[in-house]
Amino acid sequence: MKKLLIFATITMMWLVTTAQAAEPLKILTWKGYAPQQLVDKFEKETGIKVELTLTNNEEMIAKLRATRGAGFDLAQPSQDRISSVQAEFKIYQPMDYSKIDSAQIIPSMLEAVQKNTKVGDASYGVPFCYGTSGLIVNTKLAPEAKDYSALLDKAYAGRISYRLKRPTLIALAFAGGDNPFAKYDDPAAYKKLMDGVAAKMIAAKPYVKNYWSNGDALLEMIRSGEVTVAMGWDNGGWKLHAENPDIDFVAPKSGALGWIDTFAIPAKAKNVDGAYKWINFIMRPENAAVFSNMEKYATASKDAAKYLDADVRDNISRSFTAADIDNIKWYPPVSAEIEQLEGKILDMVKAAQ
Repeated sequence: MKKLLIFATITMMWLVTTAQAAEPLKILTWKGYAPQQLVDKFEKETGIKVELTLTNNEEMIAKLRATRGAGFDLAQPSQDRISSVQAEFKIYQPMDYSKIDSAQIIPSMLEAVQKNTKVGDASYGVPFCYGTSGLIVNTKLAPEAKDYSALLDKAYAGRISYRLKRPTLIALAFAGGDNPFAKYDDPAAYKKLMDGVAAKMIAAKPYVKNYWSNGDALLEMIRSGEVTVAMGWDNGGWKLHAENPDIDFVAPKSGALGWIDTFAIPAKAKNVDGAYKWINFIMRPENAAVFSNMEKYATASKDAAKYLDADVRDNISRSFTAADIDNIKWYPPVSAEIEQLEGKILDMVKAAQ
């Protein structure tokens, strides 16, 4: 009888272990964020099968809302799309940071994501990759263009371009010495700040060649020399630098504006252990570098630079010192009221003669 009991216990333990090992890791992510060679490597190391569903922020939220956080073990929303959704729909579970190998992650980014994904006493995200907007400059023709204030500078009259979008308002507010994100909870103070930014934009309107809306068109204007100072994305500046070393992405003195895509664990995830294993696996520097080399996005993995292709590593190190990275202004969640206010101010700038 005793032998039968022992055999039954061992059999039950084997069945539970086998079931756990057989549980796939279902990841809801963006195209390119889980390269096949890393999926294969992870499956070989862990024995966990990975199932990918490619999506974007809007679809990600819709899928998890529809199931109340079920159906997936890991999601990759942008950091500014987590807290408001979590507060209303509770589709994620708090992140257990004790299970994260935080030594692998750039500290300022981890801190920013913990802050910007906080609901109550819990935080819900871990940084994965990031990108920035700042200045794209022909440094030979505009060597002194070091901050967003160059977008208002008469010295570059007729050769300036930027978008009439909220990042421009935010950037110019930072360049003016203020912190617009700190005023998100006070719409009256935010409006006063942005009214001042708008007045400066209107006064400098004669210096602007155009307000770009198409990224490829912007790059062509800079390439041809029509524009020498612009606000744009890091990838665009690096692309032009490969063609003409005089053109480059410049991290503004007051801070580049940055987005971060994260890891978040859905509320009803079945393979939570696998999710943490994937996060720690993908953030290992040699693995994170595989992603960056393929997609050309910078990673939040602290030591990935050692494994980057020379051109990717040079782009990042040329545009960003460690201090520049720590000075990036990460977009926090924004309310509909603030966005509407910004829209009205931008309409006023556009209509001004």
